[in-house]
Amino acid sequence: QVQLVESGGGLVQAGGSLRLSCAASGSIFSINTMGWYRQAPGKQRELVATINNGGSTNVAASVKGRFTISRDNAKNTVYLQMNRLKPEDTAVYYCNLYVRFNNYWGQGTQVTVSA
Repeated sequence: QVQLVESGGGLVQAGGSLRLSCAASGSIFSINTMGWYRQAPGKQRELVATINNGGSTNVAASVKGRFTISRDNAKNTVYLQMNRLKPEDTAVYYCNLYVRFNNYWGQGTQVTVSA
């Protein structure tokens, strides 16, 4: 059983910063990809950024240069540093773990950016 626990969401003004964290526990293997997706009201869930155990990243064009993904393999934790936030970044952010052809999701954390 895999569990993902997210933290760090909240309300921030445009131009501000937030840092999301997601800790994974359970049957986690060393070779995996962790990442963040988001879903705004009325929209489909979209990729924000992913990072594999080797440190290779994939970052959406809409957040490139503003958001940074990182991970601590020893803690099985992935982070998303979000800077220069915009109102269009408002969404529920979901942590994802992809391991051995299985996808696992966190419960989601709300990020709201006011204009």
